[in-house]
Amino acid sequence: MSQKNLFDQEAITKIKELAEGGFIMLCTDLGSQPFGTCPMNVQQVDESGNLWFLSGKDSDHNADIANDGATQILLAKSSSSDYLSLYGQTEILYDKAKVEELWSPLHKTWFPGGPTDPNLSLLRFTPSDGYYWDTKNGRMVAFAKMLISAVTDAQMDDSVQGKIEL
Repeated sequence: MSQKNLFDQEAITKIKELAEGGFIMLCTDLGSQPFGTCPMNVQQVDESGNLWFLSGKDSDHNADIANDGATQILLAKSSSSDYLSLYGQTEILYDKAKVEELWSPLHKTWFPGGPTDPNLSLLRFTPSDGYYWDTKNGRMVAFAKMLISAVTDAQMDDSVQGKIEL
């Protein structure tokens, strides 16, 4: 497995590639055992590398974030064997224009009042650092190379991993 640390714009590009439109586990109340976790759908990764979510004002994770914004995001894309762990700060925002930008009719499942639902809030996660694990050629090629390596004793790992710093 090769090592490639990513910084600034290159880190943002990798975060977008791995996280945008996907599901993550949002970890809150990091000082507690167990810390809080909640699956969230990434609505957008913006040009600064911030991850945006729609969230219920009355949720446990919103309460945790209101108390302490230190959060961690964990992502596993099993279909491609890509993984991401990011640490940063999350803040709760109320921005009608941003809600309209991110809104989809599917969100009515959780927010039946639409984009003006009184329980709707935005979360903006600003990463500071993290780690990624990425396969260069996808899961099937990686698996085939693992099998060949097991038979031939030759290392054929084509994955890459590294630190992410913004």
